[in-house]
Amino acid sequence: MTRDSRLVTRDLVIVGGGPAGMAAAVAAHEAGVNDILLLERDQYLGGILNQCIHPGFGLQRFKANLTGPEYADRFIKKIEEIRDIEVSLRSFVVSLTKDKIITYLKPGKLEEIKAKALIMATGCRERTREMIHTAGTRPAGIYTAGLAQKMINIEGLLPGLEIVVIGSGDIGLIMARRLTLEGAKVKAVIELQKESRGLVRNVVLCLTDFSIPLYLHHRVARIYGRDRVEKVLVENLETHETFELACDTVLVSAGLIPENELLEMAGVSDVSKITSPDIFVCGNSYKIYDLADSVTRDSEKTGQAAAEYLRRS
Repeated sequence: MTRDSRLVTRDLVIVGGGPAGMAAAVAAHEAGVNDILLLERDQYLGGILNQCIHPGFGLQRFKANLTGPEYADRFIKKIEEIRDIEVSLRSFVVSLTKDKIITYLKPGKLEEIKAKALIMATGCRERTREMIHTAGTRPAGIYTAGLAQKMINIEGLLPGLEIVVIGSGDIGLIMARRLTLEGAKVKAVIELQKESRGLVRNVVLCLTDFSIPLYLHHRVARIYGRDRVEKVLVENLETHETFELACDTVLVSAGLIPENELLEMAGVSDVSKITSPDIFVCGNSYKIYDLADSVTRDSEKTGQAAAEYLRRS
């Protein structure tokens, strides 16, 4: 790899090209910023929207019932029309300093730049089986719901045939329906709390309409299997009675965590208490949203705030 010794300074750098980063970039440009670099680690803009092929996006923003890719495409087209927004794809940020010096990898190169203002729109990651402390063996066939969504919607791979979903987050609910439509058998969705953590509309459209059982106030007490998942033990948290469900796949949909390791690297321990006036955070890296429309709305405000800072500085 080569490394450019010259340190280029850009007015506004946005890390993350999902719905938050794209909305912030467009809003910042409309507010007067003419030098914007948008870094995205994937080979396409759109972020998580690209694998969300179900409808339900844009009902508030566009007054239209769009899929995730259709929603993303509306912003991608806007960005492509704006020459002042430079998009760098397959660009993985590896370090961030307190002085807003950003080091990122792109094919064959290691780049380093400095930002006058910085917007972090790095999204979130899923809680894994280890994070929710599910006992049992470690066989194949255990996935986060988002990974399973990418496998089936982008890679064209079916994760399994008999599924148990741990947690009733929205991605898990949507995947229960998606897998059913692909011919898999979803045995149950198991939720620790006394009510679902997903949107009511997703419970109805994804579970009730497909007769998929939802066990509230239950937990998967143990996963069994040697090479591949064979079954799970489910416990009723009120009566402590247990029952087994045979399955070959377990999906974990137990919540999301904002992706803020880069900010921590730069000395920011709490995104709600950032003291630097030139660092901004938006989208799911700031807080977890239910709707992409809400991400867009708030991220546009972030782009406008960054533009205002640059005008004053």
